[in-house]
Amino acid sequence: MAEREVEKMFSRKASLPLMFVCFAFFVGLNFVTSSVVHNGRKALAGAELVLVEDGVSRAPIVIFADAPPKTRRAADELAEYIEKTSGARPEVIEGEPDPVPDRAIWVGYQPVLDDLFPGLDFDFKHAEDILIASNENHLVIAGRDRWDPDHLVVGDINGVQREYGTVNAVYTFLQDYLDVRWFWPGPFGEDVPRRNTIAFEPFEYRYHPQIRSRASLFRRSRLGGRGNAIEWSRFQRLQLDSLQIHAYHAYTDWWNRFHETNPEFFALQPDGTRTWSHPSRVKMCVSNPDFQKQWLKDAQEALEANPNREMFSASPNDGGRSGFCICENCLAWDHPDGKFVTLMWQGLSQSYFSLTDRYVTLANVLARRLRETYPDRQLYVGMYAYGAHRLPPVEAVPDDNVVIGVVANFHNRPSAYDLGDHRQDFLDWAKVTPNLLWRPNLAGHFRSGYLNVAPDDAIEDLRLAAESGVVAVDFDMLYEHWATQGPHYYMLTQMTWNPYADGEAILADYYRRAFGPAADIISAYWDFVEETVHPLIYEGQSIADTWDESFFQRANGHLDSALEVLDGEPEIFTERVGFVRAGLDYWDAMFEARKHMDRFRESGGQDKESEEKALTIWLERIRPLVLSETYPNAINSSYARPGAGRVSAYHPEHLDWRKAPWR
Repeated sequence: MAEREVEKMFSRKASLPLMFVCFAFFVGLNFVTSSVVHNGRKALAGAELVLVEDGVSRAPIVIFADAPPKTRRAADELAEYIEKTSGARPEVIEGEPDPVPDRAIWVGYQPVLDDLFPGLDFDFKHAEDILIASNENHLVIAGRDRWDPDHLVVGDINGVQREYGTVNAVYTFLQDYLDVRWFWPGPFGEDVPRRNTIAFEPFEYRYHPQIRSRASLFRRSRLGGRGNAIEWSRFQRLQLDSLQIHAYHAYTDWWNRFHETNPEFFALQPDGTRTWSHPSRVKMCVSNPDFQKQWLKDAQEALEANPNREMFSASPNDGGRSGFCICENCLAWDHPDGKFVTLMWQGLSQSYFSLTDRYVTLANVLARRLRETYPDRQLYVGMYAYGAHRLPPVEAVPDDNVVIGVVANFHNRPSAYDLGDHRQDFLDWAKVTPNLLWRPNLAGHFRSGYLNVAPDDAIEDLRLAAESGVVAVDFDMLYEHWATQGPHYYMLTQMTWNPYADGEAILADYYRRAFGPAADIISAYWDFVEETVHPLIYEGQSIADTWDESFFQRANGHLDSALEVLDGEPEIFTERVGFVRAGLDYWDAMFEARKHMDRFRESGGQDKESEEKALTIWLERIRPLVLSETYPNAINSSYARPGAGRVSAYHPEHLDWRKAPWR
């Protein structure tokens, strides 16, 4: 395979000794070598490098020849943001120019950099390694890049790489060195400080993220996704990661494919059959060697279709405690010392050992088959620990090419989901698996977009996850309602890129940069929201008892005070307060609609007046906010609309939303 990698240059001469005494600073899996350290930045001696002087560009951007599309795009965006910052747009040159300019910004590794930066190590030793460094004449922004030039296009996505080190280095430079911020998607979420001159004293910064799979933090805005934060997710270094997760329900189409030709693939039921009432939730006879061979065949076909793929799911179908196989060979994989869980079949339920050892054994069997078939590739088997196999194993230990996705709901969790100690189970899994994926699965409780933030929890939980060795995250609970949950999203994003960052400083910067003189007031507003929601999230308080008229009065009072402080200040701050207000107004209207819907249901559908009031609120108050052109992305219309999941409590259920005057 003609894979190209900006990798270790084994034939290069050994680098010159550094002038400074260096030490290794170990944090999680991230090593930073530095003499004077500030977030991995090493200050060096030398004259200042001037990129833009008094609004005039002094250095072109040079990107390496034949760079893949996402890298070329990042170079263009670098030029765009330098222009937004200073008014001067540097020229973008592809390939090493002749002659080499006296001063330049180099994007991606190019051989000439060995001469321009004598003594600088361009060997990228870690996945997603990034390097940003300057001397008095040049700036380099580079990282470890891996791609197959024959397979840059996958489906309708152009520019697929296995690693995007240089791209993420560019976005790191924009955020950390040009001080650009993206608080949320859309026109009011971006903040670019203006300065006529851009200059840096010589420095060296290196970093590689521990969490290599980040795109599924906002699952709908992954590469190729349809979310509202596609660009935002890329800028935040989430979207273009290096470990693409495939651990979802793996056999949803197997019944249709094989139930006639290979009924032995499916789980033996207590009644002696191998059938299940829900084909997409049917379970497999995982100990069957022919089933395992078919799994491997499917994996081979998937790899042929997309040679960039590195993970293949072995997770059972949904229905986390139902329909599992009771054949003698499958039962032999279970451990008799496992904790008891309740398993269900048609018309039968029974306490039985946790099935975790069974499914770790399956993952290991398939992972070994995969390694035997592709000895020169690093390929993984993905397995969610969920339902009947969520608890840690008793004896089975995942192989080093198995990724275990622990569905541990200890982040911002409703008490109703606290079935056992999810946090401790997560920590116990961390002791046995080398590749740990954290997947909070609280989807339904966030879809409707209610007011909910807990940024301190984000700091604490991402730090705990990192210290436990997490290499991947997949949050099935973030639905892109930026005006009602925005600070929480922002903090999760920042801490996923660097779980060891100063979270409190990030949050303070968020409020200061986004809201200027009203920062403290907006911070107090979100603190009030968090305080109000806490009993709902952690103590099981009902939604009806969580918000009341006094809450909305006090919350609006905060935002009114913010606008008073901003009188005469730049309009952008007022617009951002308006964005936040849109979220409050949305939830006020939703809560009012719910009260009418409660009366409607309590009447058995006879209280037509309450039904009509709820519908009027949707059409006159909720719809304009959700579809607002002034504040796009405030509320995600895909999940806050009639007929959407978890919205039925707020809308007349009999209404056919497809015919409603909504879009």
